[in-house]
Amino acid sequence: MITDPNILKQLIKEGSLMPQEEMLEIQRKKGQLHIGIPRETSFQERRVALVPEAVSLLTSNGHRVMVETKSGENSNFSDNDYSEAGAEICYDRAEIFKCDIIFKVAPPSDEEVEMMTGNQTLISALQLSVQPKVILQKLMQKKITAVAWDYIQDEAGVYPVVRSMGEIAGTTSVLIAGELLSSYQSGKGIMLGGVAGIQPTEVVIIGAGTVGEYAVRAALGLGASVKVFDSSLSRLRRLQNDIGRRVFTSVLQPKVLAKAIRRADVVIGALRAPLGRTPCVVTEAMIQDMKPGSVVVDVSIDQGGCFETSQVTNHNNPTFVKHEVIHYCVPNIASRVSRTASFALSNIFSPILLQMGDQGGCAELIKYDIGFRSGVYIYKGNLTSEVLGKVFNLKYKDIDLLVLGM
Repeated sequence: MITDPNILKQLIKEGSLMPQEEMLEIQRKKGQLHIGIPRETSFQERRVALVPEAVSLLTSNGHRVMVETKSGENSNFSDNDYSEAGAEICYDRAEIFKCDIIFKVAPPSDEEVEMMTGNQTLISALQLSVQPKVILQKLMQKKITAVAWDYIQDEAGVYPVVRSMGEIAGTTSVLIAGELLSSYQSGKGIMLGGVAGIQPTEVVIIGAGTVGEYAVRAALGLGASVKVFDSSLSRLRRLQNDIGRRVFTSVLQPKVLAKAIRRADVVIGALRAPLGRTPCVVTEAMIQDMKPGSVVVDVSIDQGGCFETSQVTNHNNPTFVKHEVIHYCVPNIASRVSRTASFALSNIFSPILLQMGDQGGCAELIKYDIGFRSGVYIYKGNLTSEVLGKVFNLKYKDIDLLVLGM
């Protein structure tokens, strides 16, 4: 052991001149997010905004996530799953609505808005057909920044949530039709698809958007004979190119449509309207001409439906029979497969929330991300949606000008 102080000084001096381990700078997080996930109370809404895996990703990146007890129950996620992922389980509903960011699936109710403390960010769906004016005004009074997740765009200009839910609804609608056709008690006993030596099931799909495309994929995968109708020739052409095989396609001509429906075993309505009601293209007379025991699935029912005989049903009583045709007219088909739909939502929003934290908060993300900005309909208490402004006769401002001015 060296005890001479002069020798020790010399060794320390020489050691300081030796190559040292490089210390890389670790970038500090710009902001910790405080996210609240409330339990959904809307009628038959079974989805949850974030699954435990997404919560784990957020908490491991330094963010704080509070989850109301039993929030994931309808999607088969337990409180323990969320707790193990790093979330704080909250038993007082009011505490969730004190978080800086409130992330939910359905639009907020009047009671939920009342619990908000103000100057917060709300991320949820925006349902133009049922959005009450009084709730918008209360959100504005509380200086809330409200983001409609169904209007957020990605870097390609696509609405990722709408597309993802459309993919789920399209695929599920065919599975529902197959279940109703083969039902032991009330169905015709027909297998949706085809096997050697037996004529395949005939499926008519009205609409060539995302829902229609994935309904076509599912029906073709089961071996059915598929016919697709749409008012847009370009959408029909794109559908054929995306599927990679030839299917019967036609523009919406009443005589051609009526002939196809008369022979069909399953008809799926997948038309969407940019605003307002979905056009009603299938008349009651066309339904009367269908084969007894055939199935109609109206995915467009949340916008009024595209069948004249459609009536809104629910997940508890999903079908009714009219003119000997089984009708399935349940809005929000994605809630039927709530676990899958919840994962789809989480996959979209986990990167967005992480980016929000890295940018320093929601306001900074709105400023620099045009796609996320497109979903904003209230910015710090200012209405920025032209559509909502005209519908409810409220003053609105351009979001781009507001962002640049703040």
